[in-house]
Amino acid sequence: MVAEIYYDDDADLALIQSKKVAIIGYGSQGHAHALNLRDSGVDVVVGLREGSKSVAKAEEQGLKVASVADAVREADVVMILTPDQAQRHVWAKEIEPNIKPDAAIFFSHGFNIHFGYIKPAAGHDICMVAPKGPGHTVRRQFEEGRGVPVLVCVEQDASGQAWDLAVSYAKAIGGTRAGAIKTTFREETETDLFGEQSVLCGGVSQLIQYGFETLTEAGYQPEMAYFEVCHELKLIVDLINEGGLTKQRWSCSDTAEYGDYISGPRVIGPEVKEHMQDVLADIQSGAFAKRFIDDQDAGAPEFLRLRAEHQAHPIEKTGQEIRKMFAWNAAVDSDYVEGEAGR
Repeated sequence: MVAEIYYDDDADLALIQSKKVAIIGYGSQGHAHALNLRDSGVDVVVGLREGSKSVAKAEEQGLKVASVADAVREADVVMILTPDQAQRHVWAKEIEPNIKPDAAIFFSHGFNIHFGYIKPAAGHDICMVAPKGPGHTVRRQFEEGRGVPVLVCVEQDASGQAWDLAVSYAKAIGGTRAGAIKTTFREETETDLFGEQSVLCGGVSQLIQYGFETLTEAGYQPEMAYFEVCHELKLIVDLINEGGLTKQRWSCSDTAEYGDYISGPRVIGPEVKEHMQDVLADIQSGAFAKRFIDDQDAGAPEFLRLRAEHQAHPIEKTGQEIRKMFAWNAAVDSDYVEGEAGR
């Protein structure tokens, strides 16, 4: 099945320009959406909780800021960009009691809608516009006249214009410059969680740690192990990003390519795929979502324990020292402090 993709010519920017949009949250995605919408001629207000450190950041950018409740009251479109675990609380306390009966509700991830943690009334359009890149990239590409691909989907079309509105919003943040791919809340949510857990975050992190442990336990220096199983990974990923697995294999040595073919299946065997299928089943059934939300509601004891355990892994200490050698590595996140867990 070929994906349906919308581009600039398929979207009417005037539609979102005729709406008042409330952006709830001003993190990575929130700041990019708000600024790109504003620069596209959209009337935007940022809704933030009282005392939020983001108030000053948004105001410094010339954006209007209000409490979440006040931002929602006048909005025709409400984009909820707070963390997954917080959204249902913000919805219940601040958004649902104040939202207009016919206001459209937008998300950039389907977690809360798909798993039923947020259940809007029948009169609302429920849409998603999900950039396939971090907010800083979304903003930077927009300013440079380009865009980051986005996913667009509609869970509930109360107005009969939900698709047109979603694509118009996508255009306003630059998504249709690259392409807006039509999907569903279910597909976006389940594939996103699966990719994060089995490959992009969980799978890659565990593979790196096991590789590091295998080399250091065999007596090799941790610095050498770090270079070979972690540092050089970026080179490989960049090549894959440029031209797929084929270009990555074309670019490396014949020795590396041959080792890829004969040893890759020994490390990542059929049993790994079976485990991936188990992970997917937990996502599809809602078991993962329930475990995550239950833990968050309890104060996140499992989440915090696991974070601390992984941050204490020897590869992290080695990496901190090795990275000091890379003069070209500039700090890109001013609020990140290496060696400190959490956000």
